Amino acid sequence: MSTLFRGLVAGLAIGFAALPAAAQTDYPRRPITLIVPFAAGGPTDVIARIAADNMTRTLGQPIIIENIVGAGGTTASTRAARAAPDGYTIEMGHMGTHAASVALYPNLAYKPDVDFAPIGLVAGTPVLILAKKDFQPKDLKEFVAYVKANEAKLNMAHAGVGSVSFTTCLLLNSILGIKPTSIPFNGTGPALTALISGQVDFMCDQIVNIVQQVQAGQIKAYAIGTAERNPALPNVPTSKEAGLPEFQAQAWNALFAPKGTPQPILDKLSDALDKALDDEGTRKRLLELGSVLPDKSGRGQQALAALVKSEIDRWTPVIKAAGPLN
Repeated sequence: MSTLFRGLVAGLAIGFAALPAAAQTDYPRRPITLIVPFAAGGPTDVIARIAADNMTRTLGQPIIIENIVGAGGTTASTRAARAAPDGYTIEMGHMGTHAASVALYPNLAYKPDVDFAPIGLVAGTPVLILAKKDFQPKDLKEFVAYVKANEAKLNMAHAGVGSVSFTTCLLLNSILGIKPTSIPFNGTGPALTALISGQVDFMCDQIVNIVQQVQAGQIKAYAIGTAERNPALPNVPTSKEAGLPEFQAQAWNALFAPKGTPQPILDKLSDALDKALDDEGTRKRLLELGSVLPDKSGRGQQALAALVKSEIDRWTPVIKAAGPLN
């Protein structure tokens, strides 16, 4: 083989090897799909759209929301985990899809702490105990007594097994020792609509979804499952103040990419999210919904990876102790 030919072969090899690196440097060169594992209008969808709106400006390409419902968000998460690891398909996962799902679905098609590359935590979302507006109990102590006495004729709305609304009310039910009839909906939005219309009795929901409805008196809010009251609903007592300190429930929403996504692409996405959470307008929109925004130390890829592991450890025993689920 001549020296010239060997040189040409080596040059071509270097050129082909450099293509992936160039693609990473130029990322993104086309629109990005952001999978949301629940119906439009729910808490995860709202947070995803607010974050994506700002990230689009930073990245210079549109972020297109794709709502995929089914199996408590695990249908969408399975699709996201199996997507090409090129940064053009990412997911807004949450406590349900990336923590509670491990115990809820023995045959889960993905491992949340293995099959995804963390991008960053977007927002914490405190969970409230809610009921239809004409529900008899006037405060949480009366609510506890009433549901214990009437569980056989009460129904609880949720966004599907594995959703935040399901898992956090499962925690509530386990604390109270009750098993009301469980009514699933294709998303928290439809479940909330049923609560407002009085078709269901009570539910647990993230604050992002219910501030206006509580303020307007369309539904009752008995307590919020956090240590402090939330500025968006300052008149709603904490669960401790209301007499049920065991109910501590704050969900979270975070961005994930498929495992194997190149680090430079992950870093660009993390940086875009970081800029969004520093943006005054974006922060205002999220805070007005009642979201709790992570500080700098809680935003990064490593912090999210640690959160996923700790949340799996937290929710697995709660779910297993509940026994058969419906």
